[in-house]
Amino acid sequence: MILLFNTLMLFVLLIAFPVILPLVLTSEKRRKTVLQRMGFGQFPKQKSKKRGSTETKQPVWVHALSVGETFSSIELVKTLRKKFNQRKIYFSVSTATGFDEAKKRLAPETDHIFFYPYDLVFVVKKIIRRVSPSLFVLVESDLWPTFLLELKKRNVPSVLVNARLSSESFAGYKKFSMIMMPVLNTFEKICVQSEEQGRRFMQIGVKPDKICVTGNLKFDQKRETVSPANRVSMKRALAISENSKVFLAGSTHPGEEKMLLESFKLLKSEFPELVMIIAPRNPERADEICGMVMGSGLTAAKMGLQETCAPEVIVVNTMGILGRLYAIADIAFVGGSLVNFGGHNPLEPAIFAKPILFGVYMSDFPEISQMLLRAKGAVQVKNPEDLYHRVRDLLTDPAKGEIIGNHAFEVFQANQGAVEKTAAVIKQIDRYFHEQ
Repeated sequence: MILLFNTLMLFVLLIAFPVILPLVLTSEKRRKTVLQRMGFGQFPKQKSKKRGSTETKQPVWVHALSVGETFSSIELVKTLRKKFNQRKIYFSVSTATGFDEAKKRLAPETDHIFFYPYDLVFVVKKIIRRVSPSLFVLVESDLWPTFLLELKKRNVPSVLVNARLSSESFAGYKKFSMIMMPVLNTFEKICVQSEEQGRRFMQIGVKPDKICVTGNLKFDQKRETVSPANRVSMKRALAISENSKVFLAGSTHPGEEKMLLESFKLLKSEFPELVMIIAPRNPERADEICGMVMGSGLTAAKMGLQETCAPEVIVVNTMGILGRLYAIADIAFVGGSLVNFGGHNPLEPAIFAKPILFGVYMSDFPEISQMLLRAKGAVQVKNPEDLYHRVRDLLTDPAKGEIIGNHAFEVFQANQGAVEKTAAVIKQIDRYFHEQ
């Protein structure tokens, strides 16, 4: 199977090379990643590890696909650092944005941050040999057969954590279960987010004894404290008056901003002091969104470029600050949900006890979104008209928003503990392989 997979990969690369080369040369992000993902990055020197050795000084390797997975892994990495205090912690990502996020948030907790290799056998062998891990931890997704089977061949245990299968992934994995079953069974344990997720993995063919229900790591993200004085300072820095209400739309996608602006224009006519903050999932779209806002007849400015008073819409043009911005919001909308992008993490506003709204497309966060809806800690909207009415209701009756926000925070608090459960499974596997 691996021989066939690698043959197909090489064939596709050869055929697509005339297209890939210009993309690499013209894209700064791709130039930054491609050579390192081919194994040309710098690594700290490691002592060679003989195959089958029980030496435990080799590093623990944690991998996260991109920004979201990196964010999910922060508290787990910190816990593993304590549990494996004699061991180095290596952390890999597959995207440039994930790399930047990891450098910013995990540099003190890790010994090396690098790019995950392309799943070509000669690249995989080279990187695994250079890292020489004693244990591999994969956060949520980014399954590649050559890599996982090479680890198995070298007797390096691997664990899939915070695991979940969306409806689309589940259907696809079932269709190709003959390929996915042996790949997934390379893991010693699969730590799933819920009982339902465990059943999905077993239906694909994962052995039941490999499944552990440990919960969702996202509930264990550190709660950032923002005092009332800090909130005032944050609003002042954005030139938003203290009495203005803030409607924050976080992690928005193309096609969604137009719908949000449609609702906001109606709201603005009734609530003149209302300010909207749009934080696009891709901050590089800030100029495009500002143009869209001004084209709709509203004033707009990128964050940090406001005059003495705030425009009607502020557009966020940098990564990594959305979490703190939720602290000054009166109402929060979670993007990627009015358009079919699977939604984004609704716990980010829940941490600050904010009333949460999201659309019907929340397939990437099904359990969390349903928990919030059942607890009346969130409101689901169908379209721009529905969004307008829901936000208007909350602006008219702030007490209602406070109740919804408190319910959201209660859901966040009640479901913590996944980090310790997951770390305990990882430690148990490590003992089995290295302390017999």
